[in-house]
Amino acid sequence: MANQERLLAAAVAAMLREGRQVPMASIARDAGVGVGTLYRNYPTREALLAALTQRSFELVHTIVEDVLASAGPAIAGVEEFLLRTIAHRDQLVLPLHGGPEAVSHEAQELRAQISADIGRILERGRCDRTIRADVTSDDVIFFGALLAQPLSDDESWMGMNLIRQARVFLSGLAPSAPELDDAALNPSCGTKTDDFTPGG
Repeated sequence: MANQERLLAAAVAAMLREGRQVPMASIARDAGVGVGTLYRNYPTREALLAALTQRSFELVHTIVEDVLASAGPAIAGVEEFLLRTIAHRDQLVLPLHGGPEAVSHEAQELRAQISADIGRILERGRCDRTIRADVTSDDVIFFGALLAQPLSDDESWMGMNLIRQARVFLSGLAPSAPELDDAALNPSCGTKTDDFTPGG
């Protein structure tokens, strides 16, 4: 198990550095193991990419579960999701990041759970009136994928700009005008939270 995680971490770093077609021998060398060990665990490049995709979905699922369990207004949860996605962008190998489109059954289930959990966060946002009614899970997931694309080698500059783009996006999620008191009309909505300013 330790060998597998070391191999996957080395593969992500090597692919970020040299692209998806990085030699398998380079990945093994970076992981500090023989190439035979790499092939015993992942006999083909496709198998390695599938494992990296599964690992990436697990990482995103953990982030979303943490956000869903946290208190506070929903818009703050969406901000946390985006900022943590930015922070882990060098670890993500997903279909929206150029990873394989065909994923395992387990990865499909994780993807569906991620979408459902983000949907619950957005529903909370409609209840606490921090998120507009027409925002979907796909909107948040797609924008998170855009933020996670490696666009520059200047990590300091890139990080600051990605955070700025996340906050511009968050500003667009807020309802444009006060709505009816949904908390009074819909028993599933909790009490209204205090106002929240993204990044505040």
